[in-house]
Amino acid sequence: MTRTYGIIAGSGQLPLLTARGMRAAGHRVVAVGFAGQFDPELPSLCDRFDPVGVLRIGEWSRKLRRMGATDAVMVGAVDKSKLMYQKWWRRLLVMRPDWRVAKLWFRTLRHDKRSQTLLTAVAAELAATGVQLIDSTQHIPEHLATPGVMTTRTPTDEQKADQAFGWPVLMQMNTLEIGQAIAVRDRDVIAVEAVEGTDAMIARAGGLSRGGGWTLLKGAGDTKDLRFDVPTVGVKTIDNLKAAGAGALFLDAGRVILVNRDQVIAAADAAGIALIGV
Repeated sequence: MTRTYGIIAGSGQLPLLTARGMRAAGHRVVAVGFAGQFDPELPSLCDRFDPVGVLRIGEWSRKLRRMGATDAVMVGAVDKSKLMYQKWWRRLLVMRPDWRVAKLWFRTLRHDKRSQTLLTAVAAELAATGVQLIDSTQHIPEHLATPGVMTTRTPTDEQKADQAFGWPVLMQMNTLEIGQAIAVRDRDVIAVEAVEGTDAMIARAGGLSRGGGWTLLKGAGDTKDLRFDVPTVGVKTIDNLKAAGAGALFLDAGRVILVNRDQVIAAADAAGIALIGV
């Protein structure tokens, strides 16, 4: 049965993949995109589209409902550091938050800026206005990491040992909402992702491991809410890993999105990096 699904779109390719997946399933697609951030191709993939302010939850909901969507996914990148870690007056002047965001800030987010807290609060506000966030991977199953080795290159025994050592650490990090990736070498954690994001952490790990040969682990564990902030890996990630001297990438199977999966796997093979789903 044809349904209307909404997309709340940040930057990057993920909103495009989601729109294509929805259309391929025969659904009507409508979207709101964060002004100045969404990919310019996105409107052409939607039946209806409108730009919105990034801190205007009421506007997102109002426009989606007018377009006929009461179920939506929120996908694409938003720079959290620009939203949460600048002076309050700049947020007010530049981002122009609506009253719903202002209420969230003063009630909750000024005390707890963790991503899960932020996104759970946003989902609750959207639900209160009549828009339910759904599993963001629902329409892109072909782009998820799968169990086992996905590349022609297989991991070495040393890389497997680093994964076995580091995986429980990564899962505990996610429980504590610290980050979704760590770098490991010789059974030692050499870098941990925090608010700076995976790409910046990869560069830092490369600087700390000049000889290369380290391993990246990325995932969010079984408790991850798949409605938002699902870990992603793209071709740029692989390029950054190669430049930083990494030799293997272990991903949480079914809970990490490979943005253009075939291209990511091909890039990993070309870079000599083993790609494995755990």
